[in-house]
Amino acid sequence: MTEQRSSEWYAGTDRNSYIHRAWMRRGLPENAFDGRPHIAIANSASDLTPCNSHLNAVMESVKAGIYEAGGIPLNLPVVSLGETQMRPTAMLWRNMAAMATEEMLRANPIDGVVLLGGCDKTIPSLLMAAASVDIPAIVVPGGPMKTGTFQGVALGCGTDVWRLSEEVRGGTLSEQEFLRSESSMISSQGHCNTMGTASTMALVTEAFGMIIPGLAGTSAVDSRLLENSHETGRLIVELIEAERRPSTFLTRGSFQNAIVALAAIGGSTNAVVHLLAIAGRLGITLTLDDFDAIGSGVPLLVNLQPAGRFLMDDFQRAGGLLAVLREVKDLLDPTALTITGKPLVDYLDSARIWDHEVITVRETPMIADAGIAVLRGNLAPGGAIIKPAAASAHLLTHRGRAVVFDTIEDMHARIDDPDLDVDADSILVLRGCGPKGYPGMPEVANMPLPKKLLEQGIRDMVRICDGRMSGTAYGTVVLHVTPEAAAGGALGIVKNGDWIILDVPKRRLTLDVTQDELNSRVPNQATVDGFARPARGWERLYVEHVMGADTGADLDFLQGTSGHRVSRESH
Repeated sequence: MTEQRSSEWYAGTDRNSYIHRAWMRRGLPENAFDGRPHIAIANSASDLTPCNSHLNAVMESVKAGIYEAGGIPLNLPVVSLGETQMRPTAMLWRNMAAMATEEMLRANPIDGVVLLGGCDKTIPSLLMAAASVDIPAIVVPGGPMKTGTFQGVALGCGTDVWRLSEEVRGGTLSEQEFLRSESSMISSQGHCNTMGTASTMALVTEAFGMIIPGLAGTSAVDSRLLENSHETGRLIVELIEAERRPSTFLTRGSFQNAIVALAAIGGSTNAVVHLLAIAGRLGITLTLDDFDAIGSGVPLLVNLQPAGRFLMDDFQRAGGLLAVLREVKDLLDPTALTITGKPLVDYLDSARIWDHEVITVRETPMIADAGIAVLRGNLAPGGAIIKPAAASAHLLTHRGRAVVFDTIEDMHARIDDPDLDVDADSILVLRGCGPKGYPGMPEVANMPLPKKLLEQGIRDMVRICDGRMSGTAYGTVVLHVTPEAAAGGALGIVKNGDWIILDVPKRRLTLDVTQDELNSRVPNQATVDGFARPARGWERLYVEHVMGADTGADLDFLQGTSGHRVSRESH
């Protein structure tokens, strides 16, 4: 049997090895220390992360698989981030969760780890941690909830919240009916059942190679989730024996496959910042422009909300991710390996599409070129992104006058003002919402439309922001504008009435003023100084060290890996 990392703690007859063994003898038998691999289950279950609340049950199946394969499973609760619950935004703590998990994996006597995540930031933070500590690791995604219905209509979690709330504001749905739908929106354990960030990150992580092929997208209430969790427990023991660590099989080709998958499924724009951050931990060169270069020609094949009309249980019934990837197999890196040691492409030939309304074939895509578009220009010299699949086609080339909001509070205070100088051709600009400016880069870029325009039947406008938007959201939204306004970006000098040009086919985002005028302007002080600069704690550390969205919004000192070695004893 391979010499285990945990043996550095447990092997021997000296005082320190005695201490390490003795304190763990609270149920572990003597033969638990005979060289068997000790495996952490990084468990993000939490009642305050509702989408992950069922992961304790998943953990039990993982444990059983580890025991069966000869390993010692150990529950390791990790920082859990509830997207819907945490203020000011869960993104503020993604890097903290990654850092805390990394340090716990390194500091403890473990040989490998199974990563349990579901809600949006949990899988990314766990992957960032695993990449930086570089011990054998594998992901089990918690899975989407089953679909709920209201008045006989299936509800898309998240997407229908945005839609129904706008109908209330537009006067086409009563507030009473809106609130009645609340008890139907979340129908079971699991994360959002749309192609939001949670589903996207699970599917992208499978394409990336860190999940057993065919597992991502399995419903949280499907018995096959527990079956595959058991198999994952068995597989992690094999990974340790084979010394298959993230750095040994994840390559740039792995990210190519993730980006192709992201486009083909119509996935969340949030995957961009997460994949950039993970690449930075692995030391793999990945840029914002790679998402455009690799993904721009990939067809959208999945008819799911918010880009389409079906939901995640339909997606799995129709064939799931492997059926989608089979259609774009020629765009994938054939050498990129999965956690099993086999290339991803080896799992595609037997995949089939069982419902062509939900998953289309390559020849008849929903959209021919569906990848995330990267925009540049004097308004976003560091880049900005837009998801054409979720946008209105007629607005992808647009020129309009800016209506500027300096902060999220400013937007909420004025968006429904009947005297707001806005029409359907205007472009709504919200700034002060980037990583530093909020802080944390919240999901506010998909601003609500002005009530007076909703009452006129308008349901989309061009919106521009240095923040993010929910993967469940939709609309013609330009987001992740870099540099952000609070870091001195050009978004901070836009004035009400300025003409802005959006040209997605040409990948341009331009403030239509002369260069002399640009040079003469200074940022609005409300934008530069409008956020509370934290005096202490995590927020201060975050604001002082967070990088831009174009590099994944990680902290500058967290990029790269420190490995798994710990040189000093604790006693």
